[in-house]
Amino acid sequence: MSGQVMPCNPKEIGSLFLFEKLAPEQLGRLCSEGRMELFQPGQVYTEGDPATCFFVMVEGTVVLSRRVGDDDVEVSRTSQRGVYAGAMQAYLGDRVRQVYNNSMRVTEPTRFFVLPSDTFAEVMSEWFPMAVHLLEGLFFGSKSTQAAIGQRERLLALGSLSAGLTHELNNPAAAAVRATATLRERVAKMRHKLAVIAEGPFSRDALASLIEIQERTAERVAKAPALSPLEASDREDTLTDWLEDHGIDHGWQLAPTFVQAGLDVDWLEQVAAAVDAEILPGAVGWLNYTVETELLMNEIDDSTTRISHLVDAAKQYSQLDRAPYRVVDVHELLDSTLLMLSGKIGSRIQVVKEYDRTLPQVPGYPAELNQVWTNLIDNAVCAMNGAGGQGTLTVRTALDHERVLVEFRDTGPGVPPEIRSRIFDPFFTTKPVGQGTGLGLDISWRIVVNKHHGALRVESVPGDTRFQVLLPLTAEVPAEVPVEMSAPTPEEAA
Repeated sequence: MSGQVMPCNPKEIGSLFLFEKLAPEQLGRLCSEGRMELFQPGQVYTEGDPATCFFVMVEGTVVLSRRVGDDDVEVSRTSQRGVYAGAMQAYLGDRVRQVYNNSMRVTEPTRFFVLPSDTFAEVMSEWFPMAVHLLEGLFFGSKSTQAAIGQRERLLALGSLSAGLTHELNNPAAAAVRATATLRERVAKMRHKLAVIAEGPFSRDALASLIEIQERTAERVAKAPALSPLEASDREDTLTDWLEDHGIDHGWQLAPTFVQAGLDVDWLEQVAAAVDAEILPGAVGWLNYTVETELLMNEIDDSTTRISHLVDAAKQYSQLDRAPYRVVDVHELLDSTLLMLSGKIGSRIQVVKEYDRTLPQVPGYPAELNQVWTNLIDNAVCAMNGAGGQGTLTVRTALDHERVLVEFRDTGPGVPPEIRSRIFDPFFTTKPVGQGTGLGLDISWRIVVNKHHGALRVESVPGDTRFQVLLPLTAEVPAEVPVEMSAPTPEEAA
């Protein structure tokens, strides 16, 4: 949009705070190379367009806005004389992309002093060379610092995840090792017991019946019901009494194993009916080893399955061997992140999942969304740890108009109102020294808002803090990355 060109008065622009220290000849040059323009209500320039002019308001009202997803969010509205906007980084030349970083409109007839960006860059270099060097150092230095600390933020998160994953893997791995060692011992005893039985006065029919009972016993172990501690204790007492009544020593040691396997007095009666009374103790001991080996193999199976699930979750979290941009189910990402962070969350914080499984898939960068979940969960856990180390983390998904909502709610002390507007600023942190870089929420904001064209917002009162991520269901596919479509579910395929 072009304005009405008007005469430029050096004395008038010299009254603006930006130019008040300039010499008359400098003001004269600005007026000769720049211009005064009157803009009627409407758009002056648009975010993303080439930055060709530097604007200084002489009188009127300006509104600055930023594009967030499909919405223009107002960031500033002022009538202060002398405020400036536009090509403010022209002095950096082609080292940065010279585009307008926001949109500007006026709500009433407004006069601007307009300086072409090339002229603005020239006069800055000629009149303020030291200031230009300082500004360049500040600009590029802050970008380098932010990149370095951003890398440190990612490394800290990686270290925390690695420690948690190592802890989670160690438990099932150690359990599998212990179970394997015990299984080897039990199998050796079973071979010895079998040799004793073979030397005893067992008939062919009795041995066949005993082997048939062994097979049925193994099947019952696989289908053993889960019992409450009280139910298990009652069954152990009943089995112990039966074993003692039938002359079997150390029945109190055998009973817990039988109860864990889902065996009862009826099963023992079948064993007693199949063999003679004098060889019943040996038969029960042999079957006890059968039960123990089955339980140990179940334990090994559970442990190795747990390890496999953890490895799958790590692959899902890191998105190894996956396209960087694809259509994905957010619940898969959330589950893998929660599993990876389970060690950090601990047992004193309850995790509640309120998923809407009917939600459609969303397009995006899964690995970077996982980083968003990690930052928000980590902040929630730290907040609750600082308030006693216990609480509830609720992860909720829902459809919010044409966007998918992912909400993280914690019962921590909340975000004070006076700092709520600053929590997404780079390097701002409320964590103790050495525990936060202040980039977690800034990184999350840039991933959600800038890269996914979504929204990230916070609602907070003491005991109820909610960080909400809103992701659009449709997005323009980046041309520079391949897209991987997730396989449809059986219901979708149907």
